[in-house]
Amino acid sequence: MQTHEIAELIEAALPGARAHVVSEDNVHFATRVISAAFAGKRVIARHQMIYGALGARMGNEIHALSIDALTPEEAAARGAG
Repeated sequence: MQTHEIAELIEAALPGARAHVVSEDNVHFATRVISAAFAGKRVIARHQMIYGALGARMGNEIHALSIDALTPEEAAARGAG
């Protein structure tokens, strides 16, 4: 998969989200997702939301995914917006 395809899938599943995805080999990926939908959710729930957006691609086209899932406020506080 290409990085833009993963970002599009995440953004489609989480309306209003912004996803930035990088990869050196198009098998192992890292993403930073900023979404108001993460408010009040623990890290594991945020990750599950992203895994849900990617479905069966996880473990297949996407061998590994590092996730940084932030609310807009968290991203602003980190300067990661």
